[in-house]
Amino acid sequence: MTETLKRQEVVAARGIRVTFGAVKALDGADLVIHAGECVGLVGHNGAGKSTIVNVINGGLSPHEGSLTYCDSEGHGISAARASGVRCVFQELSLCPNLTVGENARIMHAELKGWNWRGRALELVEAQLAQIFPGHAIDCDSSVDDLSIAERQMVEIAISFAGIEAPPKLVILDEPTSSLDAGQAAQLMAYILSFVAQGGSVLLISHILGEILSTSDRIVVMKDGRVVADRGAREFTTRSLVEAMGNVVREQEFSRATAARSGQPVLSMPPRRGNGLAFEAWRGEMIGLAGLGGHGQTEALLDLYLDRNSNWWPTRRREIAFVAGDRSLNGTFPLWSILKNLSIASLSQLSTNRMVDRAREETLGASWKKRIEIRTPDMENRILSLSGGNQQKVLFARALATTAGTVLMDDPMRGVDIGTKQEVYEILRSEAANGRTFVWYSTEMDEIRLCDRVYVFREGAIVAELTGDDISEKNVLAASFSEGEAA
Repeated sequence: MTETLKRQEVVAARGIRVTFGAVKALDGADLVIHAGECVGLVGHNGAGKSTIVNVINGGLSPHEGSLTYCDSEGHGISAARASGVRCVFQELSLCPNLTVGENARIMHAELKGWNWRGRALELVEAQLAQIFPGHAIDCDSSVDDLSIAERQMVEIAISFAGIEAPPKLVILDEPTSSLDAGQAAQLMAYILSFVAQGGSVLLISHILGEILSTSDRIVVMKDGRVVADRGAREFTTRSLVEAMGNVVREQEFSRATAARSGQPVLSMPPRRGNGLAFEAWRGEMIGLAGLGGHGQTEALLDLYLDRNSNWWPTRRREIAFVAGDRSLNGTFPLWSILKNLSIASLSQLSTNRMVDRAREETLGASWKKRIEIRTPDMENRILSLSGGNQQKVLFARALATTAGTVLMDDPMRGVDIGTKQEVYEILRSEAANGRTFVWYSTEMDEIRLCDRVYVFREGAIVAELTGDDISEKNVLAASFSEGEAA
């Protein structure tokens, strides 16, 4: 590829300003993406990343500034699509009641005429095989039957697929938030290949290792502005975190060493009659690890339903649950931020079956400050928040209850590193006071924070790791081992 072609501007957004009432979502931001480069875009939740993505993909018109595609000015979704811009959103946009092939037809209008379903199926299957070899996804099934990781993989494949020509720019907003380490590595390798062939990628991720290893250039946003735009080699993890406006902190905590006493607060016999039993004692942080889709979420649901015959709230709440797929089973989209946060605590906020409004507002204000929910008004709709801030609300909802045990299904999806560090400290503090956490995470850095880790394979617990044995090497070894459970 010639240097001239490499420097061609695929998308150029300059001086972009977007306001929502009194909130300046973008305040004169510049973002230029050239052919043949991967640009990493980072910043805390609410920094303006999603807003500038919506400007580039045509979903939002800027109030000020210029937007060009391949040096031609244009606005709107049609202009973006015609210019080869595709987007994989953090909140996945597949239609759950349609098949994988039918979803491909929505994205690619050129798939029409006789046997379009067969051609759509071939298109997605071929692209999935390129990006995620060995994926084992049934493309004849409806999206509703797929796991969240499989949905993410399908949407990524559909966006990278091209019928007449490949896309010029693919925007990936937290593309590995539901993928395990192996699937994420496959995607990063494909991005490098795609870029080497002249394509462009805008990669948004709170997993800074992915940004540093895959990007050619990194753009840092803060409070609606671009505060840094340099080659990826000029950054380290520390300097990148500091550019975002956060302080680097050690993530390692001393693990629990207190002797267990009494009965476990949670227990579960070997799943499917194989492997190890599950046990958790008061004040422990238990990690669930292994390749995605091997039964971790199902185990969490079984643990919850074992203590609750249904999902209706009870007067005394013993166990709380943080859902992993916030758009499907986490948020109430028509409700305010405050109502979404307080719904699990109504029993402690009510007198004579009437919610005490003052106590509810105090609870909301406390958690807004403690977990840094970025909103000027807790009465705003939950969908007014960025994806990461919505996740903070779900996390605060569980911690605000009196539940002694909290089950978490990959709760940090899309949450910025600064907030993660704050949450890690909250977790350890709560655990020290006797609260028990059972935590499924796709991020190894989070698994290492746990006191004990159960590794899942094919729906069963195949290994228990403690102390210094909790490492990526040991988790992967247990995930792929064909031997007996450790």
